[in-house]
Amino acid sequence: MSSEQTIRYVTTDDQVRLAWARSGSGPPLVKASNWITHLEYDWVSPVWQHWVRFLSEHFTLVRSDERGCGLSQRDPEDVSHQHWLPDLERVIDAAEPEQPFLLLGLSQGVVPAILYTIKYPQRVSRLVLYGGYMRGWALSHNPDTIRMGRALIEFTELGWGRPDPLYRRLFTKLFLPEGSEEQLLWCDELCAKTIAPKMAAELLRSRSQADVTGMIGKVSVPTLVLHANRDRIAPLKQGQELAAGIPNAQFVQLDSPNHILLEHEPAWQRFCDAVLEFTGVRSESESEVLSSLTGREREILGKLVSGMTNVEIGKALFISEKTVRNQLTRIFEKLGASNRAQAIVFAKDHGFQA
Repeated sequence: MSSEQTIRYVTTDDQVRLAWARSGSGPPLVKASNWITHLEYDWVSPVWQHWVRFLSEHFTLVRSDERGCGLSQRDPEDVSHQHWLPDLERVIDAAEPEQPFLLLGLSQGVVPAILYTIKYPQRVSRLVLYGGYMRGWALSHNPDTIRMGRALIEFTELGWGRPDPLYRRLFTKLFLPEGSEEQLLWCDELCAKTIAPKMAAELLRSRSQADVTGMIGKVSVPTLVLHANRDRIAPLKQGQELAAGIPNAQFVQLDSPNHILLEHEPAWQRFCDAVLEFTGVRSESESEVLSSLTGREREILGKLVSGMTNVEIGKALFISEKTVRNQLTRIFEKLGASNRAQAIVFAKDHGFQA
């Protein structure tokens, strides 16, 4: 991925330095900051790179590291959730995106994104929320959730800074239960590089009291809510509650256990397609990619979508299995798919007919 991004700093009213970056081209999109990011590392990471690439390919992307994290000031005195909205306001004021702009909230970034949209409805054209929640774990009605939150903070204080990644691996497995060893190792290292142990615990505490349950009904812009159905960090019910509480919100359920969607997952392609459809943004390659397939490639894709194996496709079309594999490789390249599942999802989502 191209390294064309610019990183700048802005200072808040309480004298905390916030790092923000701009990349890409197209309609303006602001992403509220979320847990464990680093503006430079994310650009090349196997966990966040595809997020940054996708958003930068289709939008003029503004993103930032939250206070206490990444390139932002690592040792602020106060990282409570009351700063989430003012910090987002300060970054947006510094970036000066063309208005109205798209606003994206991931995980706890959903809360400030909602608050900003309610406060400045004229500035936000559309709101996209993924993997979020309305209230922090300390406000949960489930005693086990509260116990887990307290235990996680204590464990963080004791284990985050250890030279071995034992604790951090537990943490990253919660976020990426189906992550590869490379992705988990990268997350392990990011945890150590981007947040100090004490700050990691404080940032976890800051999530515990956040609450917008009484406010989401005031969101007045078109809203898309997406949520993974097996998310361990933010259970599906929380995403459903968000969508139910925001007037006329669209809801898309994604089939994944990962809080951070990984590039190889069909759920990631579904996320991308849903966002592009909702925002009305389509690149020429995406809108015309199916028409670029040859007649034979369309035949093979049709058999693939119907559930046939390579052997069955070869027999049906009187070609060798090796030819099928070679043709599928070219089809995957044209569709931007990494595997059969992604190609099938792409074809179905785009109304493919053999």
